[in-house]
Amino acid sequence: MENPINKSLWSQFGASIDMLENAIRLCPPEQWNTGTKFWYNAFHCLFFMDYYLTMDPKTFSPPKPFTVSEFEDAMPDSVYEKHELINYLQYNREKCYSLITTLTMEKLQEPWINVSGSMNYSVLEILVYNIRHVQHHAAQLNLLLRQSIDSAPDWVFRAGQV
Repeated sequence: MENPINKSLWSQFGASIDMLENAIRLCPPEQWNTGTKFWYNAFHCLFFMDYYLTMDPKTFSPPKPFTVSEFEDAMPDSVYEKHELINYLQYNREKCYSLITTLTMEKLQEPWINVSGSMNYSVLEILVYNIRHVQHHAAQLNLLLRQSIDSAPDWVFRAGQV
């Protein structure tokens, strides 16, 4: 990855993904499905990360066992287990890395428009938006951890391993 834009995008997006993963992994079983819905906040973040990484949103379909419940403003039919969300996170990490490492300046400028048309961004902007969304939810999960177990993962400066 020689291009400094691609390298920087991956370094920071990957760091946000690492922070989200660290929060999910730290959550103790007894905090997973309380009133704070830790699992659901993590799932919501992963679902939309996947969606925003889909370059043709009309073709989006999450991997099984996940459904499009997030588009229906409905809770999933069941509580997702930690290992399922960690697997989804890894799926998204690989999807993100693959996308970013193959981006060209032309592709970064192409439009990314969601199905309803309410989000009309360039590919570069949806990637930055996605980083912000992931970091927002990683911070929420860290706050929940601080409040429930008085601990939270450290800040991640740059992406670790894919």
